[in-house]
Amino acid sequence: MSSRLRGYVMPSRKPKTGGDLSRALYERHAEMCKVFSNPTRLMILNVLRETEMTVAAIAEKLGIALGTVSPHLLMMKRQRVLASRKDGNQVFYRLANPKMLQAFDLIREILYEQMSQEGVLTRQLAQEREKTR
Repeated sequence: MSSRLRGYVMPSRKPKTGGDLSRALYERHAEMCKVFSNPTRLMILNVLRETEMTVAAIAEKLGIALGTVSPHLLMMKRQRVLASRKDGNQVFYRLANPKMLQAFDLIREILYEQMSQEGVLTRQLAQEREKTR
């Protein structure tokens, strides 16, 4: 046995255990959440809320260059957030699962609450400063 192979353990071919499946689910969850980590992708999700659209229509609606939108659409399609269909030379994108909007909307609701609370705190601090002057 060569010195490079000493201590090497062959990978197990056993079926995945519950822990392995749980880990795999967390990994897929993290990958899916990457969609939510970019403002352009969030705007794309929102614009596709009601209907499918072509790449050009999405770019125009968002006021973003086609070359900027396309890579985001491909990433979102790879993550199975978007589905597409081809009609002639045009590709139409749509949400693969509308449940994605529930997550989108829930996060936005939490952000609105946080921003509202921050606004209240900012106003309270300003009032306290005024009292001390």
